[in-house]
Amino acid sequence: MSDIPADLRYTRSHEWIRQLPGGEVELGITEHAQHELGDVVFVELPEVGRTLEAGTSYAVVESVKAAADVYCPLAGEVTAVNSALGATPELINRAPYGEGWIARVRPAGALPALLSAQQYQQVLQAEGD
Repeated sequence: MSDIPADLRYTRSHEWIRQLPGGEVELGITEHAQHELGDVVFVELPEVGRTLEAGTSYAVVESVKAAADVYCPLAGEVTAVNSALGATPELINRAPYGEGWIARVRPAGALPALLSAQQYQQVLQAEGD
């Protein structure tokens, strides 16, 4: 898993965050997370307008192997969800850092300090990936 985009920030629980123009952020799961899950068959998306707390589950990604909660690394309000995942959940497998994004959030405050791509690579190496 060497293709870790440098423009994103990461969590130890394998989520990513992308800063968007205008202050919103886009959220998703990493290449490593989708690889571990296997073929994604369903994504339970949050409702637009939902207020999220940092560290709480905001979505569920189900695969043929397991279901996994997806955690929000910051507090904020859901402004958009990737409705394409309803019909095509495998977008998470094909393009986890692109078309496979899960939600967009308007942060309630300053963005948290998250892992850089290099730091996230070190987490993966420590896990034996």
